[in-house]
Amino acid sequence: MKYYKIKSYAKINISLGILGKLKSKFHKIESLFSFINLYDEIFIKKTNNKNHKIKFYGKFSKGIFKNNTISELLKLIEKKLCGQKYLIKVNKKIPLKSGMGGGSMNASSLLKFLIENKKLTINSKEISEISSKIGSDVVIGLQKKTSILYGNGNVKHLNNKINLYTLLIRPNFGCSTKTIYNKVKSFSKPVFKINKITAINYKFLSNLKNDLEEPAFKKYSKLKKIKKFMEKLDKILFVNMTGSGSTIVGYFITKKTALNAIKILNKKYKNYWCILSKTI
Repeated sequence: MKYYKIKSYAKINISLGILGKLKSKFHKIESLFSFINLYDEIFIKKTNNKNHKIKFYGKFSKGIFKNNTISELLKLIEKKLCGQKYLIKVNKKIPLKSGMGGGSMNASSLLKFLIENKKLTINSKEISEISSKIGSDVVIGLQKKTSILYGNGNVKHLNNKINLYTLLIRPNFGCSTKTIYNKVKSFSKPVFKINKITAINYKFLSNLKNDLEEPAFKKYSKLKKIKKFMEKLDKILFVNMTGSGSTIVGYFITKKTALNAIKILNKKYKNYWCILSKTI
């Protein structure tokens, strides 16, 4: 049996607003997010083994627990797989605890593959329920489009792409999502209004922010210093942390300016993970 290959793209939060807290104690968030051409590779094939087998390898595979987003997904859909087991290998190219939803996107990409290839038959309500049990980001990854996540949980996919080059830098540590969210002390007002068209242009994007930067920067002053340094790079449009960190993202209009900037960053931060990417 041959392996099927799935590309599990990284998600970036261009903006992230914390609007309040829900009864579930989770935070009510609003976000403009997109995807970049950085991805984990998932290889899957049927197996006659009694159990599913999942193997992680690659640069960022260290530290992934036996109970992970993929194993959780397989547990939730086990009965609907009618006894079929799978052998799954994941080449981790997206750093862990980086704010790019690597684990959530793995589960999302695998779920989408199983549905589209008729290995799994479920309705939209079941998809939503399964996704929410794994993580709030999972449902977002089912459509690889720049989208707005509203405070009420609704997602609006945008037809127009945000064509920007992204310069990503992550220091040699990750941020705990739970820890950063627990340090949020104040809430913001919504930027995006439901049923109202928002002009997504460069000026608008430049004024967006990530509310999780304040608690993250208080805990990790290095992140604040990285952002300050990047904001001084020539021709940079804006800089924001993605998710709860620890990746800081700089946005550029042209590839040439982004290439010039990455040379400077690589010289300044020799031991940090730093790559040039592009929104898709």
